[in-house]
Amino acid sequence: MMAAQIIDGNKIAQQIRQELAGEIRELKEVHGVTPGLAVVLVGDNPASQVYVRNKNKACHDIGIYSRQHTLDKNLPEQELLALIDRLNADERIHGILVQLPLPQQLSESRILYRIDPHKDVDGLHPVNLGKLMIGEPGFLPCTPFGVLKLLACSGARTAGAHVVVVGRSNMVGKPLANLLLQKRPGADATVTVCHSRTRDLAAVTRQADILVAAVGKPEMIGADMVKEGAVVIDVGINRVPDSSSKSGTRLVGDVKFAEVSQKCAAITPVPGGVGPMTITMLLYNTVQAAKNSLKGKS
Repeated sequence: MMAAQIIDGNKIAQQIRQELAGEIRELKEVHGVTPGLAVVLVGDNPASQVYVRNKNKACHDIGIYSRQHTLDKNLPEQELLALIDRLNADERIHGILVQLPLPQQLSESRILYRIDPHKDVDGLHPVNLGKLMIGEPGFLPCTPFGVLKLLACSGARTAGAHVVVVGRSNMVGKPLANLLLQKRPGADATVTVCHSRTRDLAAVTRQADILVAAVGKPEMIGADMVKEGAVVIDVGINRVPDSSSKSGTRLVGDVKFAEVSQKCAAITPVPGGVGPMTITMLLYNTVQAAKNSLKGKS
């Protein structure tokens, strides 16, 4: 079999961002509205700092107003809740993103639930997750949303396909499975969700027409776990030691890319696959929130 088609997340993300830039210009020129995103970073987690820096740059590049709040890791929870209350009331801010993970003394659920669902551009508030579950319009979590876009833009057929999602997190696995189950274009799949307690995982993953790896374990999925001709979406981003690299580490996904790419029909690389799409769908949700603000809250 020929080597797989590489699903280029950077290229697809760039196309979407160009479209968003046009929408932002129209919002500014016609309605006098600049989409605004507030990013809240608590503590000094190096990975979170990189993600936030990339998000701020992406906002700047397409014309979104971005405001960063960097807070001490020992911040009392009430101070963070008070900041979210102020951002909820700020008309310049259409989207609020609290960078995860949070320091241990802070309740992730209390913080996320405090965000106005109309400004929850990360799609993690129970109101938006509930709308996702029943198929009503709302903000979709950015990574699952990005995976849907990658599948659609790469020509992968989901209708009637067996999709196996390895991973059951609230941020990726569960919402993605629910999205793919829905009766609508880009979905209509039969979905199996696997996790750490799944018996004979390889026997299940080999049934997948579309295999999504979102388990957070470096190169866990090998060629022996993939059906010939499957489409493989690698959500994992793991940093592993590499003495040949200047930094001493390198990024790998949850999939053994070199060997799986010789067996599957299409595959996302790491980096350059799902990662750029996650930030792009955050931008998309922020622009949508700005548009919604013109209509008033529904």
